[in-house]
Amino acid sequence: MPDRAALVTGASSGIGLTIARALAEDGYGVTVSARRAEKLGDAAKGLTDGGLDVNPVTANMSEEEEIEALAAAHRDRYGRLDVLVNNAGIGIGSEIAQLDTKRLDLQIDVNLRGVFLMTREAIPMLCEAGREHGKALVLNMSSIAGKYGQPWLGAYSATKAAVVGLSQATQGEVENDGVQVTAFCPGFVATPMTDWNEAVPKEEMIQPEDLAEAVRFLLRTSTHCLVPEVQFVRPGDRM
Repeated sequence: MPDRAALVTGASSGIGLTIARALAEDGYGVTVSARRAEKLGDAAKGLTDGGLDVNPVTANMSEEEEIEALAAAHRDRYGRLDVLVNNAGIGIGSEIAQLDTKRLDLQIDVNLRGVFLMTREAIPMLCEAGREHGKALVLNMSSIAGKYGQPWLGAYSATKAAVVGLSQATQGEVENDGVQVTAFCPGFVATPMTDWNEAVPKEEMIQPEDLAEAVRFLLRTSTHCLVPEVQFVRPGDRM
């Protein structure tokens, strides 16, 4: 049984998979979760084939029962939770006047409600770990759009701004138990989610490894160093 354990949502590709790999390489037992079972299984196999300790659990972050089951499956496998990465998210581009309610609700459900519910289910384990060694970590994936609202991404921007507020509120509730909460606010990251952006080549985007290294940095800082938020932008970008 590993000394530390992490849970990463949206971990079948991109940022989530890269962070999960980094944590597993650093000795964490990692529960990886995503909505599509086949894609998650392929991602998990790529990690386990490298000798890493991962636990794939399929879960739709818009379904409360599946979130509860995910937390329980992690607890059953590892018995502890030192790092929670709320990475699962969805962005749908549209003018506000043209966005139908179904697509609005989907973004709210995954990007905000799912983060809230996953955090709620994880807090008891996180606080236990934080009281043990003084530094459990919650990482919530926001976006630069959550800091500077983007046209044609109104719903996405609103949910990601709410994630920043939720992160701040969570910090106030858990800080006395040795839990730290950080919101990541990246611009365009070279993942499948940014395939639509033909104006910026992938090699010129922020890389998923940049965010993974930032997680490692947060875990190396002292218990007296709190980093509430990290913005990742490309050189020359103006928000």
